[in-house]
Amino acid sequence: MSLVVYVAAGLLAVAAAVLFRRPRTTVRNPLTVPTSVAIMLSACVFVCSAPLTLAAVNELTGVTNFGAPLTYGLLSAYSCSLLILLIHWRGGPPERIRRMVVGCVTAYGALIVAIVVLFVLADSHTERLTDIDTYYANTAFMREMTLLYLLGHTVATVAMCVLCLKWMREVDGLLRTGLRLIMVGGALDLLGFQLTKYTAVVARWAGGDLDFLSTAVAPPMAALAALPLSAGFVLPRLLPPVTAHWRCLGDYRRLGPLWSRVRGFSTAPKPPSGWWQSPRERLHWREVSIHDALLALAPYFDDKVRAQARDAAVHISRSAHEARVIAEAAMVDDAAHRAAAREHPFDRPSTYRLYATEVSDTSGLVELAQAVGRSPVVDVSREGTVRASHGLNHG
Repeated sequence: MSLVVYVAAGLLAVAAAVLFRRPRTTVRNPLTVPTSVAIMLSACVFVCSAPLTLAAVNELTGVTNFGAPLTYGLLSAYSCSLLILLIHWRGGPPERIRRMVVGCVTAYGALIVAIVVLFVLADSHTERLTDIDTYYANTAFMREMTLLYLLGHTVATVAMCVLCLKWMREVDGLLRTGLRLIMVGGALDLLGFQLTKYTAVVARWAGGDLDFLSTAVAPPMAALAALPLSAGFVLPRLLPPVTAHWRCLGDYRRLGPLWSRVRGFSTAPKPPSGWWQSPRERLHWREVSIHDALLALAPYFDDKVRAQARDAAVHISRSAHEARVIAEAAMVDDAAHRAAAREHPFDRPSTYRLYATEVSDTSGLVELAQAVGRSPVVDVSREGTVRASHGLNHG
């Protein structure tokens, strides 16, 4: 059982570390800290509940079964953190958020104190590492302690699922997916962990023995429930920036053909190299450098080359926009050849404005780069012919 919970704790710790990978910036986000704290508390609960950890804690403290109130207290803190996270996630007036958070902390703080007091009052001199809930199910104060931590966790889980269900009707997209995952994790926790614990304890009260539900079923079900639950909190926070980084990386690569063609004419300062640069930073530097190179090549723009390439593109049934981008790519490519051959720029430079300079995002440069790298019209223009239409019809 220790291996199962240790693996679950490790996965949760990794998720929290990913969320908190940039402490200086993430602490400014009111959602990052509560999310990381909730996930880390969940990982701590799993670590502390492992029999190996319980034995070590009992030996280090010299108190028999001291690991039980420690684990139950952490589980109660985790339940409180889930509610606090949902409060911050939904948002609202700061005063209302603060009031609800203080209420949660007060209630679960009192619960943790009660768990410790009940353990001190109880007679639990026999060490139990896997079945303490059922072994002491009929022992005064230990019985109340077990019920108290289970009820506290149940209240938090039910409240979380109810809030998610109500909120899910108001949102859509990735946030709704996250709420569904949270509800799946909550349902698994309620049915797989809490219900089995309740059933095993009640069976002891009735004189029966269903301890296997508490010792063999509940722990792996709790580990299983923690995965979708944590994913529900993490994905809406992580997936958008991951998607944005992936998009930036794709645009950076798609700008490659254009950058290879004009990089020799850019006077922009070289970006600092390093693995820590994000795809967004790399893309920004490449955009700036390409725009600088296009500015340097502007005196070499030949409107005739552009007009011929546009006619050739139209002839092969390209749309007006596609024909424009292809024509501009041919003109830029021709200008790069002229500049590389050290030809004199035109006495009357073209006043034409590229489409890539008219749009504020990267899409214009990406289209220009793809036309430079893939358009047969540009290839024909590069060969110095004006028979674009003829060459393409017989290609």
